[in-house]
Amino acid sequence: MQPDPARSRRPSLVRRVLATLATIATVVAVMITAPFGAAHADTVPGPPAGWQTVFSDNFAGGSGAAPSGNWMYDTGPGSNFGTGEIETMTNSSANVHLDGNGHLDITALRDGNGNWTSGRIQTTSANVGAPAGGKLEVSAEIQQPNPASGLGYWPAFWMLGPGQWPENGEIDIMEDVNARSQVAGTIHCGTYPGGPCNEGNGIGSGLTACNGCQTGYHTYSMILDRTNTAAENITFYLDGNQYFQVTEAQVGTSTWQAAFDHNLSIIFDLAMGGGFPNGVCNCTTPTSATSSGATMSVGYVAAYTTTGSGGGGGGGGTGGGGAVTGYQGLCLDDRSASTANFNPIQVYTCNGTPAQQWTFVQAGTTLHVLGKCLDINGGGTADGTTVDLYDCNNTGAQVWIPQSNGELYNPQSNKCLDDTGYGGSGTQVQIWDCADTANQQWKLP
Repeated sequence: MQPDPARSRRPSLVRRVLATLATIATVVAVMITAPFGAAHADTVPGPPAGWQTVFSDNFAGGSGAAPSGNWMYDTGPGSNFGTGEIETMTNSSANVHLDGNGHLDITALRDGNGNWTSGRIQTTSANVGAPAGGKLEVSAEIQQPNPASGLGYWPAFWMLGPGQWPENGEIDIMEDVNARSQVAGTIHCGTYPGGPCNEGNGIGSGLTACNGCQTGYHTYSMILDRTNTAAENITFYLDGNQYFQVTEAQVGTSTWQAAFDHNLSIIFDLAMGGGFPNGVCNCTTPTSATSSGATMSVGYVAAYTTTGSGGGGGGGGTGGGGAVTGYQGLCLDDRSASTANFNPIQVYTCNGTPAQQWTFVQAGTTLHVLGKCLDINGGGTADGTTVDLYDCNNTGAQVWIPQSNGELYNPQSNKCLDDTGYGGSGTQVQIWDCADTANQQWKLP
């Protein structure tokens, strides 16, 4: 079944999120270790051999408590989110809370006037990604809402990259609508509308059977496989069983890299109404008969990474520190070794000082020196925008994807790191249209 044309997931939602921020049998046995089926796990499953856990939450805490500091709320009227949903997302414990037994509960409620409230939380940063040559698994154990009348319920467990949607990438690991006990896995990328990912529908499995998913906890997983960086893929699993896969070849290398070769945040939300549920039932949801008070319950969420060799050193891993060299062998340099925000980054005669000792963080595709990040000034996208030093903040202005020709490509601006005018030692670097020229070719440590 193809995604419903009314599905159109989240262009405006992403803009609001960014504003709020201020974004197989044997093989499966090796890669996915979470317990399957209806039994709830009391703890987060440990990583398989050769993998490491890079993020997890078992939602321990007192009954009624807010989720941990790993999370932030995204609040506001559903009408602002671009998907047609009608609830207001709140930070109220009535909508989002821990149940005291190791679950995160997100509950949709209707008041006496027919108005709905619910909740959405996401990690406080884009915190997990697949290292080049490795893999990322993100899994959660979830019981879907089980209302008596479920028209309009839209639970989701998904991931979002920093930057402009949809080129920044979205991976919907679990969605269901109208309490149908089904699941859909979908990716979003490229341009809106249309583009290689058919936005705003994305490329998805369509709704497929998820038997018992409303009456028990089941494991929803995604593996982003970058083992072959020229042929990457994303595979979706239900209780360890693969049901859908999307490949890099389907959308093109540049689109894929911009969307998925960097860190993403993790999000849980329970929407009411909107294009997806309405399109599936060919009706307007929720209705006056839709039950209030149903809950999406999450037992745990975890992210695991592995390198291509199967060893550790996953999503938070780094390349070795050292010089980044460019045109005429000059080194990328933090001018005067200053750690002040907006300090110019320049090319300079290589001298081995700490100001030239860069670390490439693979999952985030960021470059660090002296504890800060290589950053496009003000998040600019115009030719000639200067590049400087700034606090690492997981924004699109700090993403640099190495290309096979030596370029460092920034997806948000669709431009490359450029030695300004082949300017020589002491010249501040900039961004410019990628041209495969000598002043845009860099060698990483």
